Amino acid sequence: MRRRVIGWMIGAAAMMAAWMPPLAARALEIRRVKLDNGMIVLISPQHNLPMVTAAIAFDAGARRDPKGEEGLAHLSAASLMEGTRTLSAAELNRKVDFLGSAMDIDAGSDYSTASLTSLKRYWRDTLKLLAGVLTNPGLRDDDIMRKRAEQVAGLKAAEEEPGYVAQITFLKQVFGEGGPYGHLPDGTVDTVEKLTPQEVRDFYQLHYRPQGAVAAVAGDVDPDEVVKALNEELAPLKGAVAPQKPAPFAPIGPGAHVTAINRDVAQANIIIGFDGVARSNPDYYKLQVMNYILGGGGFASRLVKEVRSKAGLVYSIASYFQAALFPGSFQVVLETKNKSANEAIAMVVAQMRRIQESPVSDAELESAKKFLIGSFPLKLDTQGSIVQFLLQVQIYGLGLDYIDKYPGYIRAVTKEDVQNVARRYLHPDSYILVAVANQSLAGIKVASGAGPGAKQ
Repeated sequence: MRRRVIGWMIGAAAMMAAWMPPLAARALEIRRVKLDNGMIVLISPQHNLPMVTAAIAFDAGARRDPKGEEGLAHLSAASLMEGTRTLSAAELNRKVDFLGSAMDIDAGSDYSTASLTSLKRYWRDTLKLLAGVLTNPGLRDDDIMRKRAEQVAGLKAAEEEPGYVAQITFLKQVFGEGGPYGHLPDGTVDTVEKLTPQEVRDFYQLHYRPQGAVAAVAGDVDPDEVVKALNEELAPLKGAVAPQKPAPFAPIGPGAHVTAINRDVAQANIIIGFDGVARSNPDYYKLQVMNYILGGGGFASRLVKEVRSKAGLVYSIASYFQAALFPGSFQVVLETKNKSANEAIAMVVAQMRRIQESPVSDAELESAKKFLIGSFPLKLDTQGSIVQFLLQVQIYGLGLDYIDKYPGYIRAVTKEDVQNVARRYLHPDSYILVAVANQSLAGIKVASGAGPGAKQ
C-alpha cells in the first residue's frame, strides 16, 4: 500500500551503498542544528558515494489516531504522496522519476516519516519536490478516496493471514481501548472505510508541524548547505503538535488469558505476552541481553534451542520487546503444528520461569554481549541505516556519542542484571495468549501451572 518512485540510478547506487565499510572502521561525524521553524536536524557527511539520503519524522504516527479512526495516520501519509496543489500524482511521479530519485511518506506506530534518496547533483531538486508535498499538499477528495480503497483492499487481504489476525488481536488485548499501540498503523477495515477526506486534511494540519519533528541527512553534503536548503524549503511549516500522554495499561490478572480463534489452518499461529517497556527505560540494555538469551538471539536463544531444535515442536519462534516512545509490549511469537500447540505453549512458559529462577551461564552471557556489540556497526552500513539511526538518537535522547557509549552499556550487564530484569519484566503467571489455530486439532488450553483465573 506504499508508493515508491525509484529510478535506475538509485538502484545502481543502492548496490554500491551495500559495500560501505562498517562504522567501526570509520568516524561518524554528526552535526545537530535547529532550523528557523524549530525543527531539529542531524547531519552526517558521508563522502564515499555521490548520494544523499534524508528523512523527516513527524509526530504523526498511528498512536495519534483518534479512537474509532484507526488507520487515519496511515491514510494521511499515503494521501500526501498524491501530489501538491499544482502537481498531480502522475506529474509528481514523472518529475521524481526523471531525477532518478526516490520519495516516500509512510506512517509507523510512533512517527510518520517523509524520506528521499537521490544522487548528489539532484538532491536539492528532490528536496524541493518533497517539501512541496509537505508544505502544499493536494489532498484532493478523489485521491484520498482512491488511497482509502487501496488501504481497505490491503486490510482485507491481510485478514486472511493467521499471523496478522493473531497480532491485531493480541495488541487489542494488551493495550485495551485507547492505548497508543492497540492497533497496527493500517487500522482495520471497519475504521478505514469510515474515514473521510476532511479527516485526512485535519490530521495533516494538526500533526505535520516542525516543532517536535526530527530530520536527518546523510550523504555527500556540506552541513551548512543542508541547513540553508532545509530552512528555505521547509519555511512554510509552522507550529507544534500538542503533547500526548500514554494511556495506562489495563492490568492483566493472574493466569493465562486465552483468546482462541478457530481457523482451518495447517499450523497454529500463537502469541504469548504482556505489557513491556519504553525505549527510555533505564533497564533497556539489560533487557536486550536477557531477551537475546531467551528468544531474541535466533539459533543461539533458549527458545529456539529447547522448543524448536530439541523438542521439534515449532517451525519458528522468537521473542522481542516493542520498546517505543511509550511502553510497548513483550511478545513470544511462534508457529507450530496444531496438535503441538499446548505442549509448545507450556515449554515457552517454562523457559520464562527458568531464566527468572536460575542465573544464565557465563557462556550465554558472553555470547549475547559479543553479538550485540559486534553486530551494532553492521546496522549502520548504508546511508539509509545511518539516517534511521540519527532519527533515533534525537527522538530517544541517546546523545551524539551513542555509538561510542553503546558497547559499554552492553558490557556492563551482569548475570545478576539478567535475572533481575527477567523477574521484573517477564510474567509467566500472568499473560495474554492469542492462538489462531484449527481448534478441533489444537484444543488450546491453559498452560500447565499458569495459575488461576484463565479464560478461553
